[in-house]
Amino acid sequence: MIITKENGKKQIISQSSGQKFKMIAKTMMGLEELLADELQQCGATDIEILNRAVSFMGDMCTLYRANYTCRTALSILKPFAEFEAYNDQDLYNQVYKIPWEKVMDVDCTFMIDSTTSGEIFTHSYYAALKTKDAIVDRFRKNFGHRPNIDTENADYKFNLHIADSHVTILINSSGESLHKRGYRQGVGIAPLNEVLAAGMIKLSGWKCDCNFYDPMCGSGTILIEAAMLANNIPAQYYRGDRFAFKRWKEFNLGEWKRVKEQENRRIGEGDFDYEIWGNDIDMNVLNQCEKNLEYTKLHKDVMLHCGSFEDQDPPEGRCIIVTNPPYGERIKVEDLNAMYQQLGDTMKQRYGAGREVWLISSDFDALKHIGLRPSRKIQLLNGSLDCRFMKFELYDGSKKDKYND
Repeated sequence: MIITKENGKKQIISQSSGQKFKMIAKTMMGLEELLADELQQCGATDIEILNRAVSFMGDMCTLYRANYTCRTALSILKPFAEFEAYNDQDLYNQVYKIPWEKVMDVDCTFMIDSTTSGEIFTHSYYAALKTKDAIVDRFRKNFGHRPNIDTENADYKFNLHIADSHVTILINSSGESLHKRGYRQGVGIAPLNEVLAAGMIKLSGWKCDCNFYDPMCGSGTILIEAAMLANNIPAQYYRGDRFAFKRWKEFNLGEWKRVKEQENRRIGEGDFDYEIWGNDIDMNVLNQCEKNLEYTKLHKDVMLHCGSFEDQDPPEGRCIIVTNPPYGERIKVEDLNAMYQQLGDTMKQRYGAGREVWLISSDFDALKHIGLRPSRKIQLLNGSLDCRFMKFELYDGSKKDKYND
């Protein structure tokens, strides 16, 4: 679909193959630049970084590829209607005029997520309700019956965005959030969001050119995302075909298969020659990690150890260490400050020169007890928790000696 103007109103018309249009990829705070780089690799153009999102231009193949490969994307949205509305009735009228029957069939299900700001539309739920009413009223008048609402697994998920009088309606091409990769067979108490895990790995600068270690790996999200990156496995390889765009009228099965085949041919390219290790003190959660690794067939690529982090050494040689220690939120620790102090001591005494440690935490007081000065701090969100992703460079001797060499 593309947007065209008729009598000053923006309408929907069918979209030909290869036609470029604007899209918006949603992500998490702090991962916008990473996502922009991924979209460029997908062939996107006119890329613009927004707040927790990236806008770009591309065709339907770009949309398919972005959904399938982007590790830091939560969803790919396609704007398809835009207009001004100055009150509730105006909103209803403008939505009613849109030829929804060109978008979906009457026997489809849909849902509406809404965000409003400004003084005209102050209740997002009510705005969504008026939009829903206009859609179903148009179908009922033209066909005698209407599509149903499904808040769990709708065929079409629409995003309504209103800023003052400016209304944008977007269609979610992904369906379920893209952090749901499909490889979780077992989870721990506090599993890390897969998009956040992939973003942390990319922010660490790991280029699959050295060893990788997670000393508190839990059910293995960071390890699996690292192994997928090392083996060029697309982000949604294990998701199956659970994409909303497959239900669209304009879905092109041939183009979708071609995109998947092109990306899948790259799996295993590059001959990753390094080691990926994980460790956790809890054998039960390590068993869940092993289940996830076996499901992804990555169990031969990742070595697991069970024990206290302070008793385990990382792989020899140059190594990037990325981990998600407890914050005291969902995993309770008797003395969190003491645990972080022990983590800092372990980094100094066991990890040694040539290693970089990256860890994320929302407990800023506990972070101070690590006893090392971070060389970089990045603000990230883990769910609703305000976190810092911190880099610690390890070396022998004093910091002054390091820079004088």
